Amino acid sequence: MARLQRKDLSKPDEVRSFGLGKVEIFDMDDVVVGKTVFEPGWRWSEQVKQIAGTELCEYHHLGFVLSGRFHIVMKDGTEMEFGPNQAFEIPSGHDAWVVGDEPWITLDFAGMRSFARAVAVSGERILATLLMTDIVDSTVTAERIGDASWRDLLASHNERVRFELDRFRGREVTTTGDGFLALFDSAERAVRCADAICSGASELGLMIRSGIHTGEVELVPNNVRGVAVHTVARIVALAAAGEVLVSATTRDLLAGAAVTFEDRGTHQLKGLSGARAIYSARPAGAPA
Repeated sequence: MARLQRKDLSKPDEVRSFGLGKVEIFDMDDVVVGKTVFEPGWRWSEQVKQIAGTELCEYHHLGFVLSGRFHIVMKDGTEMEFGPNQAFEIPSGHDAWVVGDEPWITLDFAGMRSFARAVAVSGERILATLLMTDIVDSTVTAERIGDASWRDLLASHNERVRFELDRFRGREVTTTGDGFLALFDSAERAVRCADAICSGASELGLMIRSGIHTGEVELVPNNVRGVAVHTVARIVALAAAGEVLVSATTRDLLAGAAVTFEDRGTHQLKGLSGARAIYSARPAGAPA
């Protein structure tokens, strides 16, 4: 729920430093504002690519230039340069660098919650809520609309998913074919994020199935592993189009949360011992 609030730009909630640059983070609940300071010589593919673990920057940026100049190259080769007193929108899938000898300083209102933040410290084990998504009948859709249109549709969907992950404080771990695997430190935010992803996909003419489970995982470079990962993969496979399924473990953690449940029975999940109770979850008040 939105609330009246303000932030002093001299007092960031977090400072995230990396090669030739930093981002000052101002947390305003569902929205994060980032003040970026990139020094001359900064380039995403040289200073941030290794941290992000992706070939291009996959965040959508929306903001205002305070000083400096910036050059953007999109995946399709489209290029644009930005300068002082200009508003900008930069879609996901780009490389970028500072032009000239003046630092690039901006206020960025999108994509800053996890920008230049490493997903994992290799070998660490943590307790987390995992969300996995999958597009229903993706092959059929791709054949129906053609490869080029499918690539465009998938890119739009992926950008919306990353927006919702950022909004609900999830951390993208990896893509799984036509879906995503993400970590949350809140089971309720994971459910709300999954519901928002389903709604966004529906607006694009896609149907999503989602699975959520809470357990311990081992962090490895650009991924996670452990029984919990196998469990959430089995759960998402049981979900119907537009449905968010959760394990009994996650349901127990949601006791008292504004989430409604429907029993989906007990299931023997492939490769896992014992029958598991599964529930359909939906944020209270969300349309059926």
